[in-house]
Amino acid sequence: MPTDDLPVDDLLEERLGNALHRAGNGFDPDRRSLAAKGEARGRRLRSRRRIALTGSVAGIALVGVGGALLMPRTDEGRAPAATSTSKIRTEKHGRGMSAADMIRALEKTLPKGTFSDEAGRPSDDPLGPYAYAVHDDGHGKAAVSVAVNLVDPASPQAVEAVTCPDRSSAGYDACHTSTLGDGSRLMIFRGYEYPDRRADTKYWYAQLLTPTGRQVNVSEWNAAAEKGSPVTRPEPPLSPAGLKRVATAAVWRKAAEGLPKPRDTSDPTTTWRTPADGEAVLDTLVSLLPADVTVASRGDDDQEYAWVIVDDGEGRSLVQINVQPNMGDVEGQLFGGAETLPDGTEVVTKKAPGEKGGSGVEMWTADTIRPDGLRVVVSAFNADRQDAAATRPAPALTLSELRAIATSAKWRSLS
Repeated sequence: MPTDDLPVDDLLEERLGNALHRAGNGFDPDRRSLAAKGEARGRRLRSRRRIALTGSVAGIALVGVGGALLMPRTDEGRAPAATSTSKIRTEKHGRGMSAADMIRALEKTLPKGTFSDEAGRPSDDPLGPYAYAVHDDGHGKAAVSVAVNLVDPASPQAVEAVTCPDRSSAGYDACHTSTLGDGSRLMIFRGYEYPDRRADTKYWYAQLLTPTGRQVNVSEWNAAAEKGSPVTRPEPPLSPAGLKRVATAAVWRKAAEGLPKPRDTSDPTTTWRTPADGEAVLDTLVSLLPADVTVASRGDDDQEYAWVIVDDGEGRSLVQINVQPNMGDVEGQLFGGAETLPDGTEVVTKKAPGEKGGSGVEMWTADTIRPDGLRVVVSAFNADRQDAAATRPAPALTLSELRAIATSAKWRSLS
């Protein structure tokens, strides 16, 4: 049974936070770090990647930067042992499905019930085909989504997406991987929207990777929304068997037909870069901050992610950054229409609402990717936390200042 993957978010183009998945009540620095790291991983898988990318998945994936999103999310990864990897470029591929087709297909694969809040993207959307709906089978409303992608099935990112995360660093109830009859790899994950379980929202998903590189991600929650909605039922509507059935549905093969087709250009000079150390990311971020801000608080994750709270005399402002090597496989999905600098770096800047529900929170982002696949995403907020109300009219850093940070040559030396 073939299939395809990718989790990213359109209706919750927050996701993208996902994506960049995805934080909540009583955030302290450690929780903020954990949540943001999850978002970064999510975007990579979703293409991402949440994720973007990722506003959300595109960035933020978003970020997504749903990796990519760009996936929607998933939690912890491990550094591959490969010493080299192929550079993935994209070429156009025809046919596929419309947004309405994607929504209908998702609803037909789900148990009988009612549907609301539908949203979708067509196969030729730069972020990839996607469908979302709130499903009620009579036992409570539940958000359900599907995302499809084409990847290099041998890439470390694709393999990571169907590898269960380390339970010691990612709280979940169960995770199981299997190999299907056609050689596809399937992972069924049953965990929580918040690994620290500050809310009872459960997050379950199936991630499928076929030998030909089709990725399919089916995600579900036991609430009518991924975040900010009360739990409506003990568990999401699809059992592990149900997630497998939806993820392996033949219809998603057609959805992948309109996606850019991965093409291996086998650049022998491209090497697999190890993830950047979190402390080094933090130190570099601080060194690149404008002179007119002071750092009130700071923190980092073990790798790739760091944050600071800065004050320019007009209030505190959160700034966070992800430095992700080996992201070339999501370039076509997250950087369509991007500005290209003389050195080949692609740059996208955007202003979007915050992703965590804080009233009036704005998220300004500069997202970049180098020719070698190094992605640097930096965002600033008009508050010192995303889940609380805005405390100032705009972030302390301008888009130009964020862009200067993201495009700095200093990032090349970290991984």
